[in-house]
Amino acid sequence: MVTGVVLVILALAVSLFCRRDVTNPASVKALRVLFVGNSLTSSNDLPAIVEALAAATGQRTFAYESIALPDFSLEDHWTKKDAQKAIMTAKWDSVVLQQGPSASKGGRALLLEYSRRFAEEIRRAGGRPALYMVWPAASRMDDFKGVSESYRQAAEAVDGLVFPVGEALLNAWKSDTSIALYSGDGFHPSTAASYLAGLVIFEQLYDRSPVGLPSRLRLASGAKIEIAADLAVVLQRAAQDANREFKRP
Repeated sequence: MVTGVVLVILALAVSLFCRRDVTNPASVKALRVLFVGNSLTSSNDLPAIVEALAAATGQRTFAYESIALPDFSLEDHWTKKDAQKAIMTAKWDSVVLQQGPSASKGGRALLLEYSRRFAEEIRRAGGRPALYMVWPAASRMDDFKGVSESYRQAAEAVDGLVFPVGEALLNAWKSDTSIALYSGDGFHPSTAASYLAGLVIFEQLYDRSPVGLPSRLRLASGAKIEIAADLAVVLQRAAQDANREFKRP
């Protein structure tokens, strides 16, 4: 009888331990993402915005590294080789590739070629490639369709994810054409645009709707992201709609 009681107690202890371990955030494996791009990625510290969204909503820890150099294309990254070293020396769940708008025939060809090259390295290391769809300069608004098509084709060519941020910008402007999504130079993202990009990426990586996410964030650097509540609603819906249309399986 005593032996039976002891076994029951031990079974309960094991059950409680396992349950506690599952619910402990520290016991859940981090989501590891490498960003390879240029200043359209580093502006407003986009990867840190995704990290802050994950932390604020109790998701798996977002562990990331960013190799983003001014004016760099994927060809430049390939030649420099730092990105390949990072891909091979750490275990990444996803590697996010980004270059310029790439709406031209030549730009699209380079995006496709180097997305394929990087995708081979990414999959060899056990990760999945993702394409961060950007946008044209304000002076070339007619290029939006070409940018989207280039990144869609690249994602399809490597069977990767696509983060349709450029399309999300268009969705936001459909709601309110006065939303400032360009910074002063007419090309780089405003804080609101980087927040929007973070919403797009967050939804796909964590499989959670961006609607209702916090509009005030503190980044690991100490910087603050503060988006007006009414604007945040517009941006969250714009991100969700873009993902619904462009998200790949």
